[in-house]
Amino acid sequence: MAQVTLTVNGKQRTAEVEPRMLLVHFLREQLMLTGTHVGCDTSQCGACTVLVDGRSAKACTLFAVQADGSEVTTIEGLADGDALHPLQDGFWEEHGLQCGYCTPGMIMSAVNLLNDNPAPSEAEIRHGLDGNFCRCTGYQHIVNAVQHAAGTASKE
Repeated sequence: MAQVTLTVNGKQRTAEVEPRMLLVHFLREQLMLTGTHVGCDTSQCGACTVLVDGRSAKACTLFAVQADGSEVTTIEGLADGDALHPLQDGFWEEHGLQCGYCTPGMIMSAVNLLNDNPAPSEAEIRHGLDGNFCRCTGYQHIVNAVQHAAGTASKE
């Protein structure tokens, strides 16, 4: 067993973990933060995307011990009380989800994208979300949601 200390959604958390425990399983099973989804276990789908020290990372590719000392933000940590994060609001307003399984990972990747580029073009949004799969929406509404959050949606 190994001890890890992480700041998750603004709260310091210390726990004993198996050295081989993936960050996604630590978040879901030990911290009960089930918004981070396990999709493919091969880092292909992006459903497990979280922010680690402010950068998007696929939590199925990191061991919890690798995140020791890091600041981790999950989908549960984005809203400010009852006020949705602009990306959460964008997904709501622009119907950026259907089944919702990919949505937390999409939003977390989009947070990273907008932190790097606050006014991305449609092509830049599509490139920024490239590591996330959605099997339901066809992506246009997801792009619209990110544009909505960035304030770059066309006003037709």
